[in-house]
Amino acid sequence: MTYQVTIQPSGHQFTVQPQQTLLGAALDAGFALPYGCRNGACGACKGKVLAGEVDYGTHQDGALTHEEKVQGLALFCCAKAKSDLVIEVKEVGAAKDIPIKTLPCRIERMEKLAPDVMALWLKLPSNERLQFLPGQYIDFLLKDGRRRSFSLANPPEEDALLELHVRHVPGGLFTDHVFGVMKPKDIMRISGPYGSFFLRPSDKPALFVAGGTGFAPIKSILAHAFHHGVERPFTLYWGAKTLADLYQHDLPLRWAAEHARFGYVPVLSEARAEDAWTGRTGYVHAAVLADHADLSAFEVYACGAPAMIDAARRDFTARGLPEDAFFSDSFDFQSGA
Repeated sequence: MTYQVTIQPSGHQFTVQPQQTLLGAALDAGFALPYGCRNGACGACKGKVLAGEVDYGTHQDGALTHEEKVQGLALFCCAKAKSDLVIEVKEVGAAKDIPIKTLPCRIERMEKLAPDVMALWLKLPSNERLQFLPGQYIDFLLKDGRRRSFSLANPPEEDALLELHVRHVPGGLFTDHVFGVMKPKDIMRISGPYGSFFLRPSDKPALFVAGGTGFAPIKSILAHAFHHGVERPFTLYWGAKTLADLYQHDLPLRWAAEHARFGYVPVLSEARAEDAWTGRTGYVHAAVLADHADLSAFEVYACGAPAMIDAARRDFTARGLPEDAFFSDSFDFQSGA
């Protein structure tokens, strides 16, 4: 048996199984309700039940009082439907609707993906989750007051751990620490989410252009889109120096095999003899230009080094791409990274 839930004031509707939380079912259906912890501790997901009956679930008394229940309020991260429902809650429509948090985190796992790329998985406190839009980033807050920014590589629906891809900048204060000193169980502080690099609603085909670890936020965006069954045509162009630098090459290859409207074009600029590379070579944005004489019907999402972003913006708009259809996240590496 399933129940139907209607969200007001948007009028959006989704179905929920009796053992699903309202928040979980809404997120699975592609509707971004606000949340903070997902376990009844913070109250960020609080909304009103306008019609129907819910099981309030297990939660902390301070997050939802008896008086609030009498007023019709519930915590949607804990509440489960016992009938069809009408609920009232403001959906998250843009980055401005998501609160920025400062949180401690633990380095849960580390894995070297390439000689100069380290994946970090961060664990937040048990009563916290970080709500974010796919494509956004977080800052590490260093003891001297400086910050280091890294894009989130995991999609929001897989937020038990936060995944980052860190490229080593030799001599860099923070990245030298990551590659030489950091170890699992270390405690850090982060702040976020930040950034406006996220997928806009549109029916236009989208071209994703990644340079190196610029793949990280694009991975989040695409994984989220595929999870929700988005049928929009997507093509990923991923540029790197050598084959080893395409550090998760198998993932977009698998996406291309599983999704008929997704294409993957890897491009190497300095392929080695041992790579036995027979694919595209040169600059990644030049591969886009070689494939598309007219970009007027597309949107472009580009992420990577500033030089690549600048060249892509200039050359793509010259090919007809509307200026407001170019979205970018330029990895302006901080001095002393």
